[in-house]
Amino acid sequence: MPTSRLSLSPYWLWAILVLPPLYWSWQALTSTNPQILGILLHPTGEWAARLMIVALLASPLRLLLKGWRGPAWLCQNRRYFGVASFGYALLHTVIYLADKGSLDRILLELDWTYIWTGWVAFLVMVPLAMTSMDAAQRVMGRHWKTLQRATYVAAVFTLLHWAALHRWEHPEAALVHFAPLAILEAYRIWYWTLRRRPPPASAT
Repeated sequence: MPTSRLSLSPYWLWAILVLPPLYWSWQALTSTNPQILGILLHPTGEWAARLMIVALLASPLRLLLKGWRGPAWLCQNRRYFGVASFGYALLHTVIYLADKGSLDRILLELDWTYIWTGWVAFLVMVPLAMTSMDAAQRVMGRHWKTLQRATYVAAVFTLLHWAALHRWEHPEAALVHFAPLAILEAYRIWYWTLRRRPPPASAT
């Protein structure tokens, strides 16, 4: 296959994105550690957050690095990163439910900050993933983009979920991951609002 065609194909990207879940599945099936589900809970959630951040970085990076192929490629493929993020979040949720093992234990933790924020983030991602295909975009028209902006809501609750995981004592990992996104989004807002605002007319 020519290199130009290969660079436009999403199949190699999906092949890379499914490697960690395949490895985790192998770990779960072969491990004799009774705590294996709890061990796998954190990396699945972290990868869901990372892929969400990558998808959201596409637009501000393209704005900042105009003409560069990397941000353009990222914008072209950000839907795949978004869908993969939901897939990791779904796996994270399934592992959490299996690790708890009973509805009573799940409901008992529901009012904990790091639990309910995670549920909100996941539930926001569900309609985004369900409408990620081209057919949904055609049917929904301009409303499709409005719905997809809810990704930022999911990102905020994902940050809160991660930061609150250890009773807010060690939020460093979450902040380090989300800081580049926050900085670039602030630049994007500045670019499209303050930068283009005309100077005030001088008093006569």
